[in-house]
Amino acid sequence: MKKIWRLWLTSILAVFLLAACGTTATDDKPEVNATAQEDVVEAAFPVTLTDAVGNEILFEKAPATIVSMTPSNTEILFALGLATEIIGVNDYDDYPEEALAKEKIGSMQFDVEKIIAMDPEIVFAHESGLGAGENGLQQLRDAGVSVFVVKNALDFEETYGTIVTIGQATGKTAEAEKIVADMKVKVEEVTAKLASVDNEKTVFVETTPAPEIYTPGNNTFMNQILEMVGAENIAADQEDWFIMDPEEIVNRNPDVIVVMYDYIDTAVEDVYKRDGFDSITAIKNQAVVQVNENKTSRTGPRLAEGLEEIAKAIYPEAFDE
Repeated sequence: MKKIWRLWLTSILAVFLLAACGTTATDDKPEVNATAQEDVVEAAFPVTLTDAVGNEILFEKAPATIVSMTPSNTEILFALGLATEIIGVNDYDDYPEEALAKEKIGSMQFDVEKIIAMDPEIVFAHESGLGAGENGLQQLRDAGVSVFVVKNALDFEETYGTIVTIGQATGKTAEAEKIVADMKVKVEEVTAKLASVDNEKTVFVETTPAPEIYTPGNNTFMNQILEMVGAENIAADQEDWFIMDPEEIVNRNPDVIVVMYDYIDTAVEDVYKRDGFDSITAIKNQAVVQVNENKTSRTGPRLAEGLEEIAKAIYPEAFDE
């Protein structure tokens, strides 16, 4: 089941590159753009926030009961110190460890009736799940449950904005700004270590195994990460996430192959054994590296750690003590 989930998620990533809608301030209550990237002051309640689909959600007070529908939302909420308030999470939420003990509400196909019975003050959904979940979200709204659709962040700045927005919605603005500040420090530390690197490496990022090898092209979060660490994505001439033919990977001859999935124990070994790959520089130099899938793909507080992991995979010499 986990394999199916991972493959399905990756294959639809290209579909959900939607932009969040803007907002207009009112005289009665403060209005905040859900995708605003600028620093904000501590939000006072009541506060109205506009979510990724343009719905204005009124938060009269900090919610005492929360359901989180995606792992990235859950990681943000726990990092904000809301472990007690969280009453329901996605079936695949596995970080922090406390999330494993929370009531499960399903995954892409979530249990609408169960969520309604839990009577949460707010459900934090996610833009990436709209394709399969919009009907269910509307059922929640029709039942009187408040739903806030979190933007599908496409870069670090949007991730910072998402964290601050969730902080505003939950009365944890100061905590959110501290998380963002710490992430920025980590990013600066990583990029500083890479400043001495003078040989730009070419990289192929593999997000699913053969026979359908998905990879991120231009207009993807991973492509931005590769640019941030000073590496060249061999798939950047294509848009979004797509399937690359193994023969084309061989022709483009990457210096490093980064394996992002971890549901196959032999993932790295399988790449080395793949027919025709023996001529690739990454294979010859034993430069096939598996990274933590969650850190490098979840747009939450650990993303800066994911950046560091990618940087170490490509330029390990820059991190030698």
